[in-house]
Amino acid sequence: MHLRRLREDRGLTLEELASRSGLSFRGVVYIEHGRLNPSLITLLNLARGLQAESSSLLIVFNKGN
Repeated sequence: MHLRRLREDRGLTLEELASRSGLSFRGVVYIEHGRLNPSLITLLNLARGLQAESSSLLIVFNKGN
C-alpha cells in the first residue's frame, strides 16, 4: 500500500510508473498488491520512477508491508 500511496501522491498512473521505472505494468501491479517481492534492483528502479529516496521503499519492504 505504501508504494501505491507514493505513486498516487505524485499523480502517477500505474502505466506511468512502469514506464518511468523500466518495469512492466503487470509487475508494478503485483508489487503494489503484495503478490511479488521486488528485488533490490527493482526497488531502486521504482524509487527512480517515483523520484523518491530509495531508502523510503527499502524500509517499507523490509518490514513486509
